[in-house]
Amino acid sequence: MRILEHARIPELPNPYFGKVRDCYDLPPSPAEPNGIRILISSDRISAFDRILAAIPWKGQVLTQMARYWFDATADLCPNHVISYPDPNVVIGKRLDILPVEIVVRGYLAGTTSTSVLTQYKKGARQMYGHRLPEGLRDNQVLPQPIITPTSKAFHGGHDEPLTAAQIIAQGLLSAAQWEDVSAKAFALFARGQKMAAGRGLILVDTKYEFGTDADGNILLADEIHTPDSSRYWIASGYEAAFAAGTRPPSFDKDVIRSWVAARCDPYRDPIPEIPAEMIAATSRIYIQAYEAITGLAFVPEQQGETPLARIRANLSGYFVA
Repeated sequence: MRILEHARIPELPNPYFGKVRDCYDLPPSPAEPNGIRILISSDRISAFDRILAAIPWKGQVLTQMARYWFDATADLCPNHVISYPDPNVVIGKRLDILPVEIVVRGYLAGTTSTSVLTQYKKGARQMYGHRLPEGLRDNQVLPQPIITPTSKAFHGGHDEPLTAAQIIAQGLLSAAQWEDVSAKAFALFARGQKMAAGRGLILVDTKYEFGTDADGNILLADEIHTPDSSRYWIASGYEAAFAAGTRPPSFDKDVIRSWVAARCDPYRDPIPEIPAEMIAATSRIYIQAYEAITGLAFVPEQQGETPLARIRANLSGYFVA
């Protein structure tokens, strides 16, 4: 299989290697006063603040699905995209990323320590500045979507839950920025849920990353409504699963997260080796998700001796001597 485990390209300047993306910053120019950022989506999959495996075609799926959603929501919120020189690559405006990660949730769901379901099952009812009613069941729709913000963990740190009041009091965002970001996030989520419903899917929750450009405008960055940043359920299977108390059929990486969480404490223990059949199944899920969400056929990019060789060729115009 053609797997892109990393995109380390020494000819590109100012590297930043994240959990999933390998990025490079190019210096400012008259056209882009903040400079530009090259974001390359690898096939790595992360959860629990760790890299779990590499999933064939995942990087291409995520880049192309984000492209679909950036195009479909540009009227609601400007985004960072400048161009797509490769199926795995976005050239974007370099933004000053806001230090708050915005998570919008429509259902009581999740498996991580910061999810509302995990906290609710531990007895919490007051969380992220919201009070949830008693008697909610696993995977039940919330009375209305809520934002559950966390501190943005840079350089491998841990996200920490926040409230709107804490965000403003700590100076992470101004009151005007919080109002702007919240309005944009709810509008994006509503558009996402409506479009997903038209494809027979439920957009359960998602995270958004915003940043400011050289003029202080807030733009959407990173990705939008992909299986890495969002949870999708298949609508036709939701009611039966909810009645039975089981996890609804999904397209998101909870498949692999649930497998790992059932076998260890993923925040402390070594991650057990993930079987090849699980990795292949996860690859199929990503491709199925792309086709189900966008209505487009996924065409794996086969150009180049390897994915990395292809990406190097497509980015050679940005190389620094």
